[in-house]
Amino acid sequence: MAIWHAPVSLDDVNASTADGAASYVGIEFIEAGDNYLVARMPVDHRTRQKHGILNGGASCLLAESLGSHASSLCVDPDKHYCVGLDINANHIRSVSEGWVYGTTRPIHLGRSTHVWEILIRDQQERLVCISRLTMMIKDHDGTETNQAS
Repeated sequence: MAIWHAPVSLDDVNASTADGAASYVGIEFIEAGDNYLVARMPVDHRTRQKHGILNGGASCLLAESLGSHASSLCVDPDKHYCVGLDINANHIRSVSEGWVYGTTRPIHLGRSTHVWEILIRDQQERLVCISRLTMMIKDHDGTETNQAS
């Protein structure tokens, strides 16, 4: 059973990032399943640090982009919106070129918070980074929600 509030359109998700940081670094949402979302990000001049490897902050940007979009897809956008509350990341392996692929799945989908696990892998499917993101679900009046979506 799908966790999404409505069917997911990858075109709509990608269009929603057109003027933001995710678009600037080349993040593309490429797959949505019943309970997961996948995006990819290039490892290039926009995402590498001075030593020529993927910047940990870029990995966090990919993780937060995935988890925050996934949370937003789980709630009724007419009633609720989602904001990041906490993110952590463990950087396991360096990458100097190509693409990295992030997959997010929910750990917890509650009324007021969502917790997401994001696994980032290289093109050989080796683990690059593991991240956990906590999102707060808010009503459009700015309060934390107390109602299920």
